Amino acid sequence: MLSIGKLGQAAGVKVPTIRYYEQIGLLHPAGRSEGNQRLYARDALARLLFIRHARDLGFPLDAIRDLLALQDDPHQPCAAADAIAQAQLQAVNRRITQLTALRCELEKMVAQCAHGSVGECRVIEVLGNHDLCVHPDHDDGDDAVTDHDHALAPRS
Repeated sequence: MLSIGKLGQAAGVKVPTIRYYEQIGLLHPAGRSEGNQRLYARDALARLLFIRHARDLGFPLDAIRDLLALQDDPHQPCAAADAIAQAQLQAVNRRITQLTALRCELEKMVAQCAHGSVGECRVIEVLGNHDLCVHPDHDDGDDAVTDHDHALAPRS
């Protein structure tokens, strides 16, 4: 049996994160010692390492929950796990495309900077005027932010 501190140390995860994963159901509730200290079985370490690795790969918590449910029933086909991984791969590819465009825009802003006064600064100018950007679409796929921004804008 492992205390929460030992479990966290073994998995490279902070104690509050373990408590959170337990609270949201990713980790099974720990047993308790007579002193009410959480005690985890060795299989909790394997599960926590799985969660940590999935998080390192950028999987959202809901996808991890689904993957853990699949792992808990190993006799079912892996098509669902493949679909979850494919969706994550697509999300990573979208993010790479966005980051590549952002890198290009930043490189151009920095290259065009005359290193003079702020009044002549190309970085400040481009950040203040989207029409000067290399790529016209700054959308990161989060429409809620755009909708929220529009909701705050004065109506004419």
